[in-house]
Amino acid sequence: MSFRILGVDPGLTRCGLGVVEAGRGRQLRLVDVAVARTAAGDDPALRLLRIADEIDAWITRLSPDAVAVERVFAQHNVRTVTGTAQVAGLAMVAAARAGLPLALHTPSEVKAAVTGHGRAEKAQVQEMVRRLLNLDAAPTPADAADALALAITHAWRAHAVGTSHGTSTAQQTAAQRAWAQAETRARTARRTGRPTASR
Repeated sequence: MSFRILGVDPGLTRCGLGVVEAGRGRQLRLVDVAVARTAAGDDPALRLLRIADEIDAWITRLSPDAVAVERVFAQHNVRTVTGTAQVAGLAMVAAARAGLPLALHTPSEVKAAVTGHGRAEKAQVQEMVRRLLNLDAAPTPADAADALALAITHAWRAHAVGTSHGTSTAQQTAAQRAWAQAETRARTARRTGRPTASR
């Protein structure tokens, strides 16, 4: 049994899109990856429309079983975080419209899932995505690798290829255990109102 996940790394100028297929245990396979781009000088509404259309097209073409989106945190650049949040919202609406389960993962959770360290650099994430998917080269730009990392993170959730599919806690990789710990910390932070570390 396989499980197909669409990862969305939201951004108004570059939106990473990556689909990964997960099998039993820790088997992972790249299905497709790309970056949807819009020009900074174009009308913001039209830019959002283009990205929304692209996300819908990916869902229609690749039929994912779930969608994983990066949870947006406030950053110093208000304009950047606004566009990022808007695109994250588009992905959430697309998933809801298609009737697909949706997951939001923090940057720390994603980094911990694929590298074993919640503060990993982008280059480390790219390299680990390459290794996990058995690719000849690391996905570029970073937005593409981040989208795949989101999909991988969700693939390793218990209801995807974790304990529900026969992978016990003892069989998890160090990265999977680190991700589970990061997810626990993120849940605690959301309850207490204290932010977790992000990129």
